[in-house]
Amino acid sequence: MDRHPLPQETTSSPAPVRRQRFLPLRQSITARLVWMSAASALFIFALTGIVLYTVLKGELLRHERDGLVTTLNDISFQISRAGNTERWSRVQLKLAALSQADQRVSFWISCDDERFRYGDLSRLKHEAIDQDNNTVGMLRVSGKEYPLHTMTRTLPAFEERPEVRVTVGIDTEPYFEMRRTFLVATFTFSLLGIVLAVISSYWIARAGLAPLRRMSVRAQSFSPRKLSARMPVESLPEELSVLAHAFNGALERIEDAYTQLEAFNADVAHELRTPLANLIGETQVALARERSAGEFKGVLQSNLEELDRIRSIINDMLFLARSDQGEAATSLVHARVADEVQKTVDFFEFVLDDAGMGITVSGDIESTAMMETALFKRALTNLIQNAIQHSPPGALIRIDIAARDGGVRIAVTNPGQAIDARHLPRLFDRFYRVDTSRQDINGSHGHGLGLAIVKAVARMHGGRAFASSEDGFNSIGFTISQA
Repeated sequence: MDRHPLPQETTSSPAPVRRQRFLPLRQSITARLVWMSAASALFIFALTGIVLYTVLKGELLRHERDGLVTTLNDISFQISRAGNTERWSRVQLKLAALSQADQRVSFWISCDDERFRYGDLSRLKHEAIDQDNNTVGMLRVSGKEYPLHTMTRTLPAFEERPEVRVTVGIDTEPYFEMRRTFLVATFTFSLLGIVLAVISSYWIARAGLAPLRRMSVRAQSFSPRKLSARMPVESLPEELSVLAHAFNGALERIEDAYTQLEAFNADVAHELRTPLANLIGETQVALARERSAGEFKGVLQSNLEELDRIRSIINDMLFLARSDQGEAATSLVHARVADEVQKTVDFFEFVLDDAGMGITVSGDIESTAMMETALFKRALTNLIQNAIQHSPPGALIRIDIAARDGGVRIAVTNPGQAIDARHLPRLFDRFYRVDTSRQDINGSHGHGLGLAIVKAVARMHGGRAFASSEDGFNSIGFTISQA
């Protein structure tokens, strides 16, 4: 309340903003999106290729089997009706004609009677002869790169012809060539598809992240000289607008903190300048001519008062700095709030008598709380000092204790000049003064950190500071948690 802000412009020039290069591709979001797209494309193409290859392989094998069954059925019908050598000769002619017309097809007929045999049985392995009926087998023959698909069927004896086993073989070169061609085509187009996916995903990622790059460029242009600058939000996508709003909120907090810091530095310089000027002036006057020991003693006593004031300012600033760094009250004890309040009030007994004032304590006097008693008394002392400084002689100061919201509320109320509502939220700022015309009624002078310390103590106890002014009474206090 006894606070005179001296706004000063900072003369320090901000460090030049250095435009940093983007991180290497492998570390960027674009790179991660590209590699994830490439991995996804590789997985999709590989899975699709495997499925298609499996389906193609099954369909080709089914087609080969259908051809074998058709040919075998046709030949079996002819053989089943050939019961003598005359008819068998016609069967042999037909088999030779079929082999000559389609060189992919080969025929073997095994029989105990040499007259009813056909083909070079030496080229036919036993597993091809002994396989189950209507089962597709594989037969490798000399002179062919690819094996044959074979199918064997046993036909019962008929007339002169004994039982025979008929084997039909089809060259698998087209079958394997088609599989190989499909594999090569699938691999080629998959590789091409992956390359196209990488290129397209890179372009999409670059285009999609363009607003983020613009945000980065805009953010790099910010400096302490442009604290009011903000990130434009209207043209951003929904996802980035949330980030921009959060960034602008951080800028607002930084601007407030920077402004308060400038004012704080100016106030500190002002508060320290006065006692230092007094020290220098009195010392210079004392050394201007010869002085007696008594005169030097008086100068030293005056200097000691100014030094004590400087020490008080420095100690309070160090305390507030520790509080800002998150220091909390640690030496907590369970104490009765009214008892600690009364101990603090007793300390002001002589001051109150000199000013003709009084203090009453009321409210929930049985309330207890966990507190660091030294910090509690320090905050309450500052509140009582503030009330005495701004109360007329003979005033009655009230201290109200109330248990509410899981904590204890301590309010110090005094009659005095009303405080405008716009000043109330800033009463607890360091070195803040309502106005220069609002002087201390009792002529006492503080250095403007008392209420800031009250706020810090409240925060260290998990509470908050508050202030109100109405009906000719000003009420300032704080809360502490009961936990």
